[in-house]
Amino acid sequence: MTTKFIFVTGGVVSSLGKGIAAASLAAVLEARGLKVTMTKMDPYINVDPGTMSPFQHGEVFVTEDGAETDLDLGYYERFLRRSKMSKANNFTSGRIYQTVLAKERRGDYLGGTVQVIPHITDEIKHKIRASGEGYDIAIIEIGGTVGDIESLPFMEAVRQLQVELGRSNSLLMHLTLVPYIASAGESKTKPTQHSVKELRSIGLQPDVLICRSEQTISEENRQKIALFTNVETRGVILCEDAKSIYQIPRRFYEQDLDDLICERFGLTVPEADLSDWDLVVQDLFNAQGEVVVAMVGKYVELPDAYKSVNEALLHAGIHNKTKVRINYINAETLEHDNAAFDELKQADAILVPGGFGERGTLGKMKAIEYARTHNKPFLGICLGMQLAVIEFARNVLGLQANSTEFDRKTAHPIIGLITEWFDEKGELQIRSDDSDLGGTMRLGAQQAELVAGSKLAKIYGANNITERHRHRYEMNNRYIEPLEQAGMKISGYSAKQHLVEAIEIDHHPWFVAVQYHPEFTSSPRGGHPLFNSFIKAAMADS
Repeated sequence: MTTKFIFVTGGVVSSLGKGIAAASLAAVLEARGLKVTMTKMDPYINVDPGTMSPFQHGEVFVTEDGAETDLDLGYYERFLRRSKMSKANNFTSGRIYQTVLAKERRGDYLGGTVQVIPHITDEIKHKIRASGEGYDIAIIEIGGTVGDIESLPFMEAVRQLQVELGRSNSLLMHLTLVPYIASAGESKTKPTQHSVKELRSIGLQPDVLICRSEQTISEENRQKIALFTNVETRGVILCEDAKSIYQIPRRFYEQDLDDLICERFGLTVPEADLSDWDLVVQDLFNAQGEVVVAMVGKYVELPDAYKSVNEALLHAGIHNKTKVRINYINAETLEHDNAAFDELKQADAILVPGGFGERGTLGKMKAIEYARTHNKPFLGICLGMQLAVIEFARNVLGLQANSTEFDRKTAHPIIGLITEWFDEKGELQIRSDDSDLGGTMRLGAQQAELVAGSKLAKIYGANNITERHRHRYEMNNRYIEPLEQAGMKISGYSAKQHLVEAIEIDHHPWFVAVQYHPEFTSSPRGGHPLFNSFIKAAMADS
């Protein structure tokens, strides 16, 4: 079957939830038995978000094949059960221009003048088509807001592609805002009308409007929007604020959005079965009790920086039928503020997420030490594991331990850039290598072997697992023996390089830290075994 394309744009203001709307539609279509994939096109010039500040961009999501991508791809994977994202599912203006310029340098254009049209738009169209190969439906989200100069090449490429694909193979869905003016006591449709006018001025006519609003939109306003935007009434989908994003698939289904799309594409498929989503919402809203998780990080002013961790904790709460409240604690504040430390002590569990750089590390280690010495459930992720090892080495072994990321001349480089070599016996040895500041980042899904009988192996119910990574510093294997003799158990190793993947403390009720990022594979329809176990331990401690 020819792949059908749904293009998703946004208007009026940013942060309306294009990614969630697109993912919710994908979930409904997948529930009808269709094979669905999703792609995000970002208009910024950065090649990818890997080097962008979390304060600017939020979380960097990592795919199985090691791409550093927009956080919307996390939503795509959480809403889709049968499709995993890859490098093909996210590209930026920077990536497009980089590719085109590389072709120009090679002489691929035979000395011709390289222009936005056709060269840039052709490359965009090529990537869109490639991302949809092998799927029934490909949903393509365009980042930014209609009217932004940065997104114009993407919009033009979509315009051309719709002509090439034809109406039976393409559809445009536009997300817009219908603001409620409290002083007037009514919703206003004019911003939506102007947003569609802006779209039409560049040759794009929406087939579906997703109308976001704080308040209920009247049927009269719905018909008014349809009239002034040239969209049929049933194509105007009302989307008032929901208590949970996991209610959105059901809302779209109840307004027959999936029927409209299947009719447009000539698809004869079964009705959607959303019973699993209904169960997610039911368990979420019927939670018994509450646990408080203190999340100690340095980007806590912007919760989007930890979006996948936040969602994984929510999923674990759904799985355990309890409400999870996250108390964000600034790691730097924790270093000197007693009030912040009091908040930490009141939590039922402590989590230190990933990150880069030295800022806030002393506060994170202070939280780790408290969790270790007061039997508080603790989960460390990536840098959180590295700091747990450093804290233990300092306060239990009495070493002047550190990471070469923070101190390149540390006496005990227990964390460092890793180089491997074989000794005269042919055995693999690991040493800390300070010669290369860049190092080699481990990215994407990699296999790990868990130690039989460890807490981690029992949590997973397996001795071999696959999890995603995003880091370049590793634990130095030289220190494994003294750490284990002092009570810190290494519970997982990478399958290929025998690098430390996880640690735990035997005599502690629940103290586990991992080098990988389990949050990237958590799902609302099942959670993740590590987070599920962590929240269960927090419930026992509350």
